[in-house]
Amino acid sequence: MSNISSNAFIHPNAQIGKDVIIEPFAYIDDNTVIGDGTYIMSNANIRSGARIGEKCTIYPGAVVSGIPQDLKFHGEDSIAVIGNNTTVRECVTISRGTDSKGKTIVGDNCLLMAYSHIAHDCILQNNIIIGNATQLAGEVEIDDFAILSGGVLVHQFTRIGKHVMIQGGTRLGKDIPPYIIAGRDPVAYAGINLVGLRRRGFTNEQINQIQEIYRLIYQSGYNFSDATAKIEQELEKTAESQLIVEFIKNSPRGIVRGYL
Repeated sequence: MSNISSNAFIHPNAQIGKDVIIEPFAYIDDNTVIGDGTYIMSNANIRSGARIGEKCTIYPGAVVSGIPQDLKFHGEDSIAVIGNNTTVRECVTISRGTDSKGKTIVGDNCLLMAYSHIAHDCILQNNIIIGNATQLAGEVEIDDFAILSGGVLVHQFTRIGKHVMIQGGTRLGKDIPPYIIAGRDPVAYAGINLVGLRRRGFTNEQINQIQEIYRLIYQSGYNFSDATAKIEQELEKTAESQLIVEFIKNSPRGIVRGYL
């Protein structure tokens, strides 16, 4: 049974699931959906177009599905989708989409820490952590199990691969390929995310191949195109090698460079 405070504003058209908790002074707009078991704390603001999954927690001051901070937005219908078991901490802002994609997406089992911002048309997959005060510009894409530490600034259209770790305070203007650590100023490759991969159950054989791939990319003297060709020709084809190669081939912004 849901527990909804009489001091919260709930629009009559809002769709509220079972066992939802909504604390006093929360605002739930028209054209919103809140899944079963979700907890909306005081002063959270759920705006038109929000689609919140099951067993999420939305902390005070968070704004879900706010109007995009994009001058090309002219009030078109769009949504912001949050998957299941995702936590949105204090004062996080998640903008809804624009005509570009029509939706902003945050996947399952994500943690968005306090004061982070997810701009219009971003796509975040599952099991992602966004650190305190990290800011994502429009149409950023982040793949599964990526971790962005606090105070990271991400340029629009940037792509961040699976199992990536971004060091705190980093400014990103290039794509970050899977399995690596990136940091410093200007941002650069800082090795593979060894701790993260081991935590996720990668075998020594998988980790060794990933290390060999990035030695070819960053330490062999080859340009990125030649390095990816050499990887395809000389190394065993695995899910990891194919993911890395395809990411680099399909990177319109280009991938991050190695340390000088």
